[in-house]
Amino acid sequence: MNVIVSPQELKNEAEAAALAKKQATLDSHEWRLMDAYWRAANYLSVGQIYLYENPMLREPLKLAHVKPLVVGHWGTTPGQNFIYVHLNRTIKLHDLDMIYIAGPGHGGPALVANTYLEGSYSEIYPDISQDEAGMKRLFKQFSFPGGISSHVAPTTPGSIHEGGELGYSLSHAFGAAFDNPGLIVACIVGDGEAETGPLATAWQSNKFLDPITDGAVLPILHLNGYKISNPTILARVSHHELQKFFEGCGWTPLFVEGDEPEVMHRLMAATVEDAIGRIHAIQKHARAHNDATRPLWPMIVLRSPKGWTGPKEVDGLKIEGTFRAHQVPILVDTKHPDHVKLLESWMRSYRAEELFDADGTLKAEIAALAPKGARRMGANPHANGGILLRDLKMPDFRAHAVKVVSPGAVDAQDTLVLGKFLRDVTSANLDNRNFRIFGPDETLSNMLGDVFEVTNRQWDGITIDDDEFLAPAGRVVDSQLSEHQCEGWLEGYLLTGRHGLFNSYEAFIRIVDSMFSQHAKWLKVTLELPWRRKIASLNYLLASHVWQQDHNGFTHQDPGFLDHVINKKADVVRVYLPADANCLLSVFDHCLRSRHYVNVVVAGKHALPQWLSIEEAVIHCTQGIGIWQWASNDQGAEPDVVMACCGDTPTLETLAAVSILREHLPDIKIRVVNVVDLMRLQPAAEHPHGLSETDYDSLFTKDKPIIFNFHGYASLVHGLTYRRTNRRLHVRGYKEEGTITTAFDMRVQNDIDRFHLVQLVVDNLDHLGSKGAYLKQKMRDKLIEHKHFIDEHGEDLPEIRNWKWSSPS
Repeated sequence: MNVIVSPQELKNEAEAAALAKKQATLDSHEWRLMDAYWRAANYLSVGQIYLYENPMLREPLKLAHVKPLVVGHWGTTPGQNFIYVHLNRTIKLHDLDMIYIAGPGHGGPALVANTYLEGSYSEIYPDISQDEAGMKRLFKQFSFPGGISSHVAPTTPGSIHEGGELGYSLSHAFGAAFDNPGLIVACIVGDGEAETGPLATAWQSNKFLDPITDGAVLPILHLNGYKISNPTILARVSHHELQKFFEGCGWTPLFVEGDEPEVMHRLMAATVEDAIGRIHAIQKHARAHNDATRPLWPMIVLRSPKGWTGPKEVDGLKIEGTFRAHQVPILVDTKHPDHVKLLESWMRSYRAEELFDADGTLKAEIAALAPKGARRMGANPHANGGILLRDLKMPDFRAHAVKVVSPGAVDAQDTLVLGKFLRDVTSANLDNRNFRIFGPDETLSNMLGDVFEVTNRQWDGITIDDDEFLAPAGRVVDSQLSEHQCEGWLEGYLLTGRHGLFNSYEAFIRIVDSMFSQHAKWLKVTLELPWRRKIASLNYLLASHVWQQDHNGFTHQDPGFLDHVINKKADVVRVYLPADANCLLSVFDHCLRSRHYVNVVVAGKHALPQWLSIEEAVIHCTQGIGIWQWASNDQGAEPDVVMACCGDTPTLETLAAVSILREHLPDIKIRVVNVVDLMRLQPAAEHPHGLSETDYDSLFTKDKPIIFNFHGYASLVHGLTYRRTNRRLHVRGYKEEGTITTAFDMRVQNDIDRFHLVQLVVDNLDHLGSKGAYLKQKMRDKLIEHKHFIDEHGEDLPEIRNWKWSSPS
């Protein structure tokens, strides 16, 4: 191998240039060793897909040696093996801190094979030893019951991106690079993946990467020509068009194209060295001259055949270089017994006897190509971010408490209050550079603008005089209108050991439903892996919510993300709906301190009544659910009705309904229960936060009517409580009624307003008789009065706008 010296360490520029040229050139011995390493990785990859026995082919291959169900993806695998060996070389040459993200994560055999060859796999899984017995277990476990996934799953050392769902690799890569100035993230982008919306917009991430304070991302677009059964778009445009496309996105594309191994090894080695040299030059200049001008970062376009080195033809059909190589290129089963010999011939073409010794261990001269220790991509601590995770410095949220002398006496904008706390969190962690706020241009709209007192938006594009808060480095990343990017960046940031939050309009967080699902699955699996350290929680702040979108209308009204989240594993998901600003402060302090959860917090930005002092809020939020005694009058007696509420607006309307009921029907006993932690409604057997049956019944009774006013869809509460004893549950929530109207009319249209709630109570208390009938008529009259008033004046009734809670005598 060449001498491991970095050009930056040489005093003489001519010597540096000479060394760079030498490093970019493979001598015959080195390319043969690299080709051997590549062949070993390919052999192990094929073995994982197919073999059950006979891993070293000590005897002629038989059908009994093949798995009864052969599952896997071969097409992308040899290309990724090729890339991995060349990245290993450059890591050793320059002592690089590098991680590998496999966008085409269905190429799981490649990453498993390479981490096995470098030794990191066997260190984590000692039973998968680096010998023939371990190789047999390696092969058998792949896509096999009780084994491992066919993708680059959390079980794979070095992985922060499973790639089962395509599109997010480049966003994850940039998230990993933020605030990691010494890290290079090699991101392999599949040409099928490149057609997805999230990946297509992720090329713009280079406008947000600071060459001074951040690391680098090296995208490697792997053009192998096909998806499952169709050609890929980028593989079918001209070289010129492809080059201009990426240049237009602000990249310097470097091309490696061909299929002859020796030529490709030499070209790839030179191109990787060119790319790394450019990255180092960009960073050296930026950091030496404090010049954050956006550079043209390099990327590599690797064009190689799909299923490279695999079978050329099977049963008269071309395989290599076609879509037929995508998954299992040779069917080997009882219906195709003659294919056993084709498989054997293919595997023997890698000449395993030249690669592994008599014990089945990779020969030392070949194994020496891999980096050592934590420089191995499978052992890099950035790919097990919990190792690097440090606690946030947390200021006292109580300093921002709203002074509540009595319930409902003052109004406040909940997220505006939270913004001041987040400003202090940001400020306290500026030196650590381990906390960021992400969002799709909604930070100011969601009333979090106080953070800009201590930081800027990170933006490495052109700026003009009228711009606000834009700078090459900043703790807020919200200047690209893409929920996919924000989610991907934050996930990459968290997975590499940092903290953050995603603020979004509630309706449009639905855009990342599937991304959330993938992250929740990742958290679930990693909880079961002792070697995977816990990471900081993924925190969502959903503001501008359904009940505060009267000005934007129906398109902006959708609380359904809660329903989606609730279906994930109880060990992972948490949902909070604080009723006021002090509750929001308490909840968010908890979320930012938590580990390995997805925390969803829904909060409003408009001025609403404030109910609890900060001391009361802390107690209430710690419990997650509780009776608001100051709003109840059933002390010392059984309630006639339980008025439950969850969410800021439903809480307001519930309390307004209670005030009407207590004024007009003073004899009925009302219990008010407020829910902050939605998971408290589930049974304790189903969720760690769930209430026991005894505790649930003590709050909601076993047989009294429950009028539950909910922020989201009513069916969600019914689903959470369907096993509870008390079946007299009546839930009101959003029912897909909405338009541009007044704030109160939005509630009326969905029956969560005070007038509808009062009628519902009357309907469920038969003993009220004529008193109930008269009150119900009064409420119907109020609804008609409301409709006439807003149609004429364009605003809510004064008694609605000016309503204040006052405790009835």
